Amino acid sequence: MSEVSQAPKATKAKPAAPAASVFEFPKFEMPTFEVPHMEVPAAFREFAEKSVSQAKDTYERMKSAAEEATDVLEGTYATATKGVADYGLKVIEAVRANTNATFDFCTDFVKVKSYSELLELSTSHARKQFEAVTAQTKDLAALAQKVMTETTEPVRDSVNKAFKKNG
Repeated sequence: MSEVSQAPKATKAKPAAPAASVFEFPKFEMPTFEVPHMEVPAAFREFAEKSVSQAKDTYERMKSAAEEATDVLEGTYATATKGVADYGLKVIEAVRANTNATFDFCTDFVKVKSYSELLELSTSHARKQFEAVTAQTKDLAALAQKVMTETTEPVRDSVNKAFKKNG
């Protein structure tokens, strides 16, 4: 009979335990302290209550001031937006009027038959345009002033109100 030799079976190796001295902290017992029951002095308690009350009052005043400032800024922004839109429309209106006047001048220019008519037409157009541009400039300046006043007035009033409160 022939004998078959068998190789020893492989066994699973057990994982090595980590080195205890490297990662473990020494275990100490935590001391326990007993705090004797102490009464908080009345003066300290009053001081703490007064401080908390003052902090709450200050917070409420700051919150109120911030809400007022937000309302003022929202109103100012809305006023400024409307003012800028109105100003832009006024500029567009002026440009349209000046463009139409220029086209009218060009239409009349091609119909001119003499040098004297050309001179009269040019002089008349220049005078009308000077008057129109002067009036447009006055209107735009008045509108810009109005927008500026309406925009800054609430902010100025709010600042004055804040200084009167604190003063």
